Amino acid sequence: MQKRSYKRKLKAGLAPGTLVFTGEKKMASVDFSVMYAGDDYYREERPADVDSVMQLLSGSLTSGIEEMSWYNIDGLHDEEKVAEICHRLGLHKLTIEDILNVGQRPKLEEHDTYLHIVLRMCMTHPTGRFIEEEQLSFIMQGNVLVTFQEKTGDVFQNVRTRLQEGKGMIRKRGVGYLLYALMDAVVDHYFIVLEALGERLEDLEIELLDNPDKESLGRLHHLRREIIGLRRSVYPLREVISQFAKIEEPRVDTSTQVFIRDLYDHTVQVIETIEVFRDMATSLLDLYMNSVSNKMNEIMKVLTIIATIFIPLTFVAGIYGMNFDHMPELSWRYGYVSVMAFMFVAAMLMLVYFKRKKWL
Repeated sequence: MQKRSYKRKLKAGLAPGTLVFTGEKKMASVDFSVMYAGDDYYREERPADVDSVMQLLSGSLTSGIEEMSWYNIDGLHDEEKVAEICHRLGLHKLTIEDILNVGQRPKLEEHDTYLHIVLRMCMTHPTGRFIEEEQLSFIMQGNVLVTFQEKTGDVFQNVRTRLQEGKGMIRKRGVGYLLYALMDAVVDHYFIVLEALGERLEDLEIELLDNPDKESLGRLHHLRREIIGLRRSVYPLREVISQFAKIEEPRVDTSTQVFIRDLYDHTVQVIETIEVFRDMATSLLDLYMNSVSNKMNEIMKVLTIIATIFIPLTFVAGIYGMNFDHMPELSWRYGYVSVMAFMFVAAMLMLVYFKRKKWL
């Protein structure tokens, strides 16, 4: 998983509710988008500044029209703008702190006037070499849903398309169903990430069987870290969705709760897949160690066979290398040729013996 640096040290010793952005600045400015949808209409606006967002937000919160509105804020580095929007929503200071303090554990909090949900969104980097992770914060208040993201780019394009084209029941079921649809998009994208992760594990397994090296070990440790990061993001999500399915919220009706329970099943399936991949990564580490050990054993076997072949040859050469005066073979005309022939035949006989024993 891509290395994340959370600057939590900036909050050390500060009072609870102090607004400090603990992530990395990923955008030059904060971007806003607003979508309005009803049974038979849809419109979209892109406010240029926070003042325009405040005006639109005031109209959505005070209007008696039963229309669904979705406000999306990309960029959390500007604490003042984010805090201004949150204050207009009447959010508690600890909720605003959680929105700015990225790296939160997924959770669901019910307040008197709004619902607060924190999730972890994961996407595969275009290079396919690592997983990008981002915190998402959802605020549902009345018919208004506000999402806070660290940067532009998410997994909600299909949901936006369904809203624009009026496909399915997403416009008719209200803001509670829209919140479910966004959470479902996050969970569904976990399957895409896991599919890519599984392919990388399979490729690495083949590589470890063929030619294990230090680069393979490094990629294996990188994969294990990504799996652990996914596990840390998904495990609390099961509890969040379980709470969401049981919540007593008028905007989340009984028909929507059926879909939420199905989302819970998907989350359990993601968790089970992550556990399988975690076991596979551990098995691949054992495979690497066994492959390296087998490779070393093969090398030692070859060296041992070579040494074994040369032991008798060295013995013969050592005998005739002694400086004695009375050695009959030294004065024999065919002594040198006979000794060399004997050494060659001895080596060949040992090679044949090793071959029959299947040591070669």
